[in-house]
Formats: sequence, C-alpha cells, structure tokens
Amino acid sequence: MTKNNFQKQPHKKAKKPLHKALQLSGAGLQMGATIYLGYLLGKWLDAKFQTTYLEQSITLLAVFLAMYSLIKQAQKIND
Repeated sequence: MTKNNFQKQPHKKAKKPLHKALQLSGAGLQMGATIYLGYLLGKWLDAKFQTTYLEQSITLLAVFLAMYSLIKQAQKIND
C-alpha cells in the first residue's frame, strides 16, 4: 500500500458554545448600531430636505439590512 491511501481528512475544530454566544452578542450590538445610525441618517435627511418620510423609510431599510447581516453572521457561526 502507498502512503497516499491513508491521507488524513482535515478535522474541523468544534467551536465552543461560549465562543458562539460571544459572536452572536457582538452581532446583536452591530444590529442595534446599524438601526440607530439609519435612524440618525433619516432624521438628518428629513431636516435637510424638509420632508417627513425619510426618517421612517431609512430606519426601516436599516432594520432589513441589520436582519440580513445578523442572519448571514449566524449562518457563518453555525457552519
């Protein structure tokens, strides 16, 4: 037999539950910051252009972006 028949399979390191929890809590903080910055941007744009709808629209867009980012990070952590 040749040595090539006994190649080692790459072994994935199991992530510790505490490590996963810390990563998810960081993702939650990032989510809150994204939504808050979207709110501030919308409020500033409303004042600049003298409108009343940009604050809600941009905040809602920030919520969707934050949720998308959180889901992607959770999938990456669980893989």
